[in-house]
Amino acid sequence: MKIIITGSLGNISKPLAKELIEKGHSVTVIASSNERKQEIETVGAKAAIGSVEDVDFLAKTFTGADAVYCMIPRANYFDPNLDLDAFTRKIGNAYAQAIKQSGVKRVVFLSSIGAHLKEKSGIIQRYNEIEAVLNQLADVSITFMRPTSFYYNLLAYIPAIKNQGFISANYGADELVPWVSPNDIAEAIAEELTTPLDGKKVRYVASEELNGHETAQILGTAIGKPDLKWNFISDEEVLNGLISVGMQPKIAAGLVEMYAALYNGLLGEDYYKNKPAVLGKTKLAEYAKEFAAIYNQK
Repeated sequence: MKIIITGSLGNISKPLAKELIEKGHSVTVIASSNERKQEIETVGAKAAIGSVEDVDFLAKTFTGADAVYCMIPRANYFDPNLDLDAFTRKIGNAYAQAIKQSGVKRVVFLSSIGAHLKEKSGIIQRYNEIEAVLNQLADVSITFMRPTSFYYNLLAYIPAIKNQGFISANYGADELVPWVSPNDIAEAIAEELTTPLDGKKVRYVASEELNGHETAQILGTAIGKPDLKWNFISDEEVLNGLISVGMQPKIAAGLVEMYAALYNGLLGEDYYKNKPAVLGKTKLAEYAKEFAAIYNQK
């Protein structure tokens, strides 16, 4: 199959590209910078350099493909001029237009847990909008991949662990958090891209469900702090903390609302109704080795 991957060689796209190439598929990876071209070709894929905001570029790249994987690039939450809603909306609309113009018939879109919500989901709300736009496309089979909380988001707590000696958040603690590894997401996406589908579907991906205390214990053991604690704090405390380190206030508020929805069960309500029968292979104890390596570098 001829498959197009967006996301350059990021946390999900790189293992996805490798798996598809190993299985004999022809893979083209879209990246925004020529600096990634050699690395992409070294992996065994073709490089398409351009912007995912450019409909004509996307349509040209998608044309003739058997399947396409679309994702929204990460934005800089510390950029005071970033309009996150406009940024994601523009890219989501660009994908929809390019899919329609190119005539590609099989798509996997990286959405998120909580994308079923039209409100009270913080920065996740934008995925509800994009899913709605893509759902309007006729004669295209689309899998909306909804991963849970990424393991690598735990890296954001390294400064607090080093400076305060504990993790503080407005979620977790005694409540379960469904965590996921990018490798398990990549494996699920590869399966969807190469499996025929008629219509639209939602697929959740998770690797392990742990409460905050269990999460802290696993990470703490890996970094030589077996007594590491996960403390539950208020939304206001989290918001003030994010703003104090320079995060754009509107985005900080969106993150706080998202985590609050995770804690009160709103974000995960559809996940628990439709969660995968089998969780992914990569457990937190394995990821904790990578976490520890990064922790010790900083």
